[in-house]
Amino acid sequence: MSRKANKVFNITIIGGLGHVGLPLGLSFANKGLKVCLYDLNKEVADQVKNAVMPFIEYDADPILKKVLKNGCLQISLDPTVISSAHYVVIALGTPIDKYLNPETRLFLNVIESFKKYFHLDQTLIVRSTVYPHTCQQILKLLGENKEWRIAYCPERIVQGYSIRELVELPQIVSGLSQEAVEDAAKLFSILSPKIIKTSVGEAELTKLFSNAWRYIQFSITNQFYMIAQNFGVDYDRVRQAMMEGYGRAATLPTPGFAAGPCLLKDTMQLSAFCGNEFILGHAAMMINEGLPNFIVKNLSKKHQLNKTRVGILGMTFKADIDDVRDSLSFKLGKILRFQGATVYYSDEYAKNSDFVSKEELIRNSDVVIVAVAHSAYRGLVIPERIDIVDLWGIINKTKVTTKI
Repeated sequence: MSRKANKVFNITIIGGLGHVGLPLGLSFANKGLKVCLYDLNKEVADQVKNAVMPFIEYDADPILKKVLKNGCLQISLDPTVISSAHYVVIALGTPIDKYLNPETRLFLNVIESFKKYFHLDQTLIVRSTVYPHTCQQILKLLGENKEWRIAYCPERIVQGYSIRELVELPQIVSGLSQEAVEDAAKLFSILSPKIIKTSVGEAELTKLFSNAWRYIQFSITNQFYMIAQNFGVDYDRVRQAMMEGYGRAATLPTPGFAAGPCLLKDTMQLSAFCGNEFILGHAAMMINEGLPNFIVKNLSKKHQLNKTRVGILGMTFKADIDDVRDSLSFKLGKILRFQGATVYYSDEYAKNSDFVSKEELIRNSDVVIVAVAHSAYRGLVIPERIDIVDLWGIINKTKVTTKI
């Protein structure tokens, strides 16, 4: 469609109530832009309209109240609002199927369903991670013989800290035309301290490489942890000895579950793009996804699991947030239950009727596994009778007996 849109908003964000779209919308609205968040989730939409964040996003609550009150932020379930903005930000991810292949067609089908709301005088900005060449496929879908402005500006934030990082991190900006690049750069310059202009291919690989790099880093330290455990050595002490005063080892992360909706998915997208020849990516997946099995195998050497009560502290996919998507804590619990163990779950942020408090979990468990490094667990004192599996090295190692 080529007629001019009646501009009511500066920005409409498709998928505007998710972990990518909502913080971005709040940040732009906080700068005085007119922002509309379009989404299909009525329950979450009602929640946000009532100035309640649907998930943990630090620093977001006061901004949400402010921009709702001053009218800079609106929420809509009506797709026609897409036509009413100069910028349309597409904050929809590309899922992977059960065979770990990217489901690009699902993403493109959604774009096609909105095609009638797009206009040539708009700039369309793809925000989420996409499979390489997706932007070119969007252009083909909309019509290559028309002058569509399509930009790709990937998000680079850590979940839960978007509000802070959007104004701190450089923003990568790319597009299928110079006009798209310049218009997108103009928008993100409102937030970001620095704009890095690249080609679309460079931007696509920058995003995928970044997440694959992090995923591989976690797999290295997890592999080291397994080797140390099998050797009967405390890996936390080894790691500290490696890092102390030795800058070349300073970036070695702590071991722990590497999960969530991005790291594995993006590593597998990159692998698919390479014709499944991304050997390091596949090795990282086997190590990271195999860590729960390793923990259970080691516990089975010391305990008769069908007579053991095991507590899992932390059910989210990372520390100090409430998102349980793709959390390996649930995989760990499933393996333990398959071995006959009685399993207790607890989390400081995620809510579930099956979860118990950390105090109740510790009181009833023979083994406690610290699966997530929530700040509330740091320095936690565990009774001496309990066997502790602390991947992160945050529990009081003296295990002084205390009444809980």
